[in-house]
Amino acid sequence: MVIDRACLALLCCLYTGLNTAHAQTPEDDRFALRTFLEQSISASSGFEDRFDAEVWLLDMQTRLQPFMPDSQERVQFLTQLHREALAADLPPELVLALIEVESHFDRFAVSRVGAQGYMQVMPFWKDEIGRPDDNLTDSETNLRYGCRILQFYWQREAGDWHRALAAYNGSLGRRTYSDKVYKAWQSRWRVEPLDW
Repeated sequence: MVIDRACLALLCCLYTGLNTAHAQTPEDDRFALRTFLEQSISASSGFEDRFDAEVWLLDMQTRLQPFMPDSQERVQFLTQLHREALAADLPPELVLALIEVESHFDRFAVSRVGAQGYMQVMPFWKDEIGRPDDNLTDSETNLRYGCRILQFYWQREAGDWHRALAAYNGSLGRRTYSDKVYKAWQSRWRVEPLDW
């Protein structure tokens, strides 16, 4: 996967002063995530090889068809998802599994607590990072926020997907949510092994 050098440098700076032994207060955690989002939300990347892109898109759009019948919408969505996942150093297939669990690929989904879009991003993050006009029902915006939030937790949890996904979901300490994402990944989106 492509590692965004600016994000890597940012994380090194961020974590130099943070205790990664999971003893942070919720306020420290929120501040660290806000700082990370402020500095990384506009980064982007994309497919590096046209052949790889075509193979991946063909495979994934077939898998996505039951959720998103329109082929043009599927290709656009998958292209955006792939770009944002790689920019955040995340496996795109894991992001697809997370979206299946979070919103069932409903771009306009709103949770009972107000989380929005494909990746169920909380709207307060827009104000926290000084981007109040961002539209979380815009797929590219939602994917960018969601991928960067998951990236933050994945790096904070030292690559432990169960803990990172639980933190993303607000259920750290429990595996119910991460097990749902794992099951979706294993049954529908998996293309290669992932260290769980």
